[in-house]
Amino acid sequence: MKRCTRCVMDDRADQTITFDENGVCNYCTKALADAGNVWFPNEQGQEKLSALLARIREAGKGKKYDCIMGISGGLDSSYLAYLGSKWGLRILGVHVDDGFDTDISKNNIQKLCKAAKIDLVTITPDAEQFNDLTRAYMLAGVPNLATPQDNVLFACLYSYMREHQIRYFLTGANFALESILQRGNTYTPYDTVNIRAIHRRFGRKSIRKLKLISRYRVILEKKLLGVQTVAPLNLVPYERDQAFRELADFCGFQYYGSKHLENILTAFIQLYWFPKKFGVDKRTSHLSSMVVSGQMSREEALAELEKPVCDEQLLSAYIRIVKERLGISDAEFEQIMASPAKQHTDYPTDLLLTLGRNLRK
Repeated sequence: MKRCTRCVMDDRADQTITFDENGVCNYCTKALADAGNVWFPNEQGQEKLSALLARIREAGKGKKYDCIMGISGGLDSSYLAYLGSKWGLRILGVHVDDGFDTDISKNNIQKLCKAAKIDLVTITPDAEQFNDLTRAYMLAGVPNLATPQDNVLFACLYSYMREHQIRYFLTGANFALESILQRGNTYTPYDTVNIRAIHRRFGRKSIRKLKLISRYRVILEKKLLGVQTVAPLNLVPYERDQAFRELADFCGFQYYGSKHLENILTAFIQLYWFPKKFGVDKRTSHLSSMVVSGQMSREEALAELEKPVCDEQLLSAYIRIVKERLGISDAEFEQIMASPAKQHTDYPTDLLLTLGRNLRK
């Protein structure tokens, strides 16, 4: 294994990583090169934020809401919702309850939206069909088991943007904690050709009740509605531990363990599916991002990687819940984990999306 000498990215399960003569990887090199164009945790960011908020409020005149955002119960979306309320924005929050929310996450969402006076719409996809589609993804052996989650969320977001004529979508995506994301072992959530192909091969039930959205529909909706996707967290000083403290003071927000562990399914993906099936430790991306943004030293990040990924009892409980809800027996689960890992492109894909992805590489 080779590890970057500046961050903590490594080449154990990543064919896209490269190193220069000093052992520095392409990920942190690109992140630092991009920082000056996307990350403004300073006075310049305040100026950009003031101008952005003015545009959002202007677009919301005469409407019930100024903007919309997805609220998962995780830190990024929760902190953005909190800041949005401080800025006086009228936010429509959308949450997809896929049946895998943790109790901590449910409580955090309720307390946050109440304190921030955010109207929250909770979407509950048909459990039988949603679980069948997720099970099909597991049987397919592909990395991004969260595709059904993500696609359903965006389908609902665009539906509500159309209904309320909302132009601004606030995303919790940010440079401070997400400047580095491994490019391998992932795939777009918008390839409905791929979604349906995987389900046709491995699914057992209809998925007609699930609201899905294609990349082409996203492009059309953006054109018709004039949708602007903005990332306000890039315009403020966003520091993980400080954000948790502010949220705790604001609404009693509780820490849920680590990045993306607010949901049992995403926790299973991060803590078990990726490491066991693909040899990927997602912590390297998260910790490397914090090294790049100056929130952690490389030595501190390395020390974090030495710790167990998760409490074994908690992980066992999550695995049991996933198997029960997806209708997977112990024997079937062992067979899934023992079978060769696949990529999404091993199944039929939307050729235009695949071509665009290859060109970007």
